[in-house]
Amino acid sequence: MTPAPLTDRLSDPRGPLFFPVTAYGPDGSLDLDACRTHVRRGVAAGAAAVFACCGTGEFHALLPEEFEACVRVAVEAAEGRVPVVAGAGYGTALAVRYARLAEAAGADGLLAMPPYLVLAGQEGLLRHYREIAAATALPVIVYQRDNAVFTPRTVVELARTDGVIGLKDGLGDLGLMQRIVSAVRTEAPGDFLYFNGLPTAEQTQLAYRALGITLYSSAVFCFAPEIALAHHRALEEDDRATVRRLLDGFYRPFVELRAQGQGYAVSLVKAGVRLRGLDVGEVRPPLQEPAEEHVKQLAHLIERGYALLEEDA
Repeated sequence: MTPAPLTDRLSDPRGPLFFPVTAYGPDGSLDLDACRTHVRRGVAAGAAAVFACCGTGEFHALLPEEFEACVRVAVEAAEGRVPVVAGAGYGTALAVRYARLAEAAGADGLLAMPPYLVLAGQEGLLRHYREIAAATALPVIVYQRDNAVFTPRTVVELARTDGVIGLKDGLGDLGLMQRIVSAVRTEAPGDFLYFNGLPTAEQTQLAYRALGITLYSSAVFCFAPEIALAHHRALEEDDRATVRRLLDGFYRPFVELRAQGQGYAVSLVKAGVRLRGLDVGEVRPPLQEPAEEHVKQLAHLIERGYALLEEDA
């Protein structure tokens, strides 16, 4: 765990937020050496934070002991240079267990994912996340998506909860997000953080920035950090020409390719990491590997993205 408060360390990011994949060996077991290399390379490339064992990291597929080992390796690989945030999820009791495992492994914070399966009311959701926040000393970012969608009033209550520092939005309802931001600003003013957590968030980040939301996750950073950094820098410098060039030439085609298969938000990213020379293994069931033709298309797209950077240079 690093000493500076997580809110302060995330408020002015130098680069994208890195959501590493989880590496497996040929027999399907954890490959902690590859995990360590993957995180170390991402930090060296300029990530602002490491979000370990989250959606891209196949949190759903990890046993508790695997989760703790993987988070511990991410903390070791980051060496305190950037914060490490770990996923936590399922029902309340298991989410609390994962939160405590993350704390024991040295994580700096938690990304609390939607509870498993159930459609809960606002009161139940609020109680769920408050119990996670009370379970450890780690600050908590709540992930809105799927079956965990909040009213502005609920987010105000979350912002007033000790230990809850932010909301990551994976829903994409900008009208709702504007109401949430306005309500929290008015009724619970403070340093509450917001994140664009949509798949390939670069595609929508211009819209989120209009709401004042500058933090976003980047799966592309896993396999093409230079492209992700160039896009992040262009956003920060309001270089709309570069943003448009990368959106049109790389990100939009990548999003369209990602839409060709179920689970490609994870498996296609993992294929990208392998294409760039690091063997992180295949995804675990129920996810499946992308089609060979789609992997070939990804390879060509990565080449095109780096060619765009050379043109800018």
